[in-house]
Amino acid sequence: MIIRPVQHSDLPALFQIAQESGPGFTSLMPDKLALAARIEMSVRSFRTETPGTTEQRYLFVLEEPGTGAIMGTTGIVAGAGLEKPLHHFRHSTLVQHARTLGLRHSTDTLTRSHHYRNCTELCSLFLRPAFRKANAGKLLSKVRFAFIAQHPGRFPGQAIAQMRGFTLPDGRSPFWDWMQQHFVKLSFDEVSHLAGSGELSAIEALMPRHPLYTHLMDNAARSAIGQVHPQTRPALAMLEAEGFRHRGLVDLIDAGPTVECPTNRIASVRDSRVVAARILNLAGRAPADGPETIPLLVANDHREHFRATVINHQPKAAPCGEIQLTSEQAAALQVTTGTKLRILPLARSNKRIERPGQPELMEPHYAQSS
Repeated sequence: MIIRPVQHSDLPALFQIAQESGPGFTSLMPDKLALAARIEMSVRSFRTETPGTTEQRYLFVLEEPGTGAIMGTTGIVAGAGLEKPLHHFRHSTLVQHARTLGLRHSTDTLTRSHHYRNCTELCSLFLRPAFRKANAGKLLSKVRFAFIAQHPGRFPGQAIAQMRGFTLPDGRSPFWDWMQQHFVKLSFDEVSHLAGSGELSAIEALMPRHPLYTHLMDNAARSAIGQVHPQTRPALAMLEAEGFRHRGLVDLIDAGPTVECPTNRIASVRDSRVVAARILNLAGRAPADGPETIPLLVANDHREHFRATVINHQPKAAPCGEIQLTSEQAAALQVTTGTKLRILPLARSNKRIERPGQPELMEPHYAQSS
C-alpha cells in the first residue's frame, strides 16, 4: 500500500468512492465537476511553496501495489473556516434558577454557532469495503499526522474533525427527519448534496435562530445528537486515542460530533520522529511478521511528491536513527540511502475513551430569574 497526493487521473476512482460512501459523506459527493474542482484545489495546495491566508486542501489516495487500484482516500484542510464559516449547533445545558422560589430547572439545547475559524480540519477519510484489511484504515488516518508533523508551518494550531452522524440502514438521518418536518423542506439527500457543494449557507439561513429545546424532539432525533455513523466508529476511536475530544459542537444536518485537539498535542504528531533510510542489498527481503516486528508508517519528506507506506519494522535490526528498506520500498517512497524519513508506529491503542453519560459533551449556560 502506498499513499500519495491525489492526481487528476484519479477522478473516476474518486467518483466511485463518493458513490460507495453513501449519503452523509458530504466532503466527497458523487458530482464529477465538484470532484474535479476538489482535485485541482488539492494539486495547487501541494504545489504552493508558501501558503497564504486562504484555505489549502490536501487530498491523499491509498493505492494498491501492482494493480494501481485506489483503495481509499483521506484529507486535510489548512485554514478551515477562513473563507466560509463552519456552521454547527452547540449542544448545551441551559440552567434556570429562581432563587425566591427555590426552583431550579435544566434543559438541553441546540444553539447555532460559528465557533471554529482558521483550523486544521481532518476530513474525507474513507476506505472502500473491498479493501478493508490490516493497517489500511490506520494508515489512512495517521498519514495526515505524519504530513502535519513534516510541514508544521502549513497547519493552524487547532485541529478538528467533523464526524459523520448517525443514519439508519436506509440512509435516512433521524435528526434531519425532524429538522425537515419543522424547518427545512428538503430531504436528507438533497441537503447533503447542497452541503457537499459548498452551499450550506443557504441551508443555514433557514435554520432556527433561537435555541432548540431538545426535549421537544422525538426520541429518534434526540438520541442521534452527538452519535456517529456505524462505519465512522473506528475512525472516532482512533482520533480519541490521539487526544481528540468532543466539546459539544454537532453538525447542522446529521448532528454528528465535531472533535478537537491542539495540533501540537496530537499524539502521533508529537511522537513521530525523523530517521535516515538505509537500503538493503538486492538479496534483502522485507521482514516477516513476528513477535519482534511492529507495523510502522514511513513517509518521505517531500510535499508535492509525498509518499507514505507501512513496513514491518524490526527495531533491533538497524542502528538507532536508521530504518531498513528493501529496494522496492525505497522506490515506492522515492528515496535513496541517507534520505530523511518520518516514522510513526501504527500500534497505538485504539481503546475507546470511556464517557459515562453525557457530562463531557455538554457546556452549562446559565440564565437566572429573580
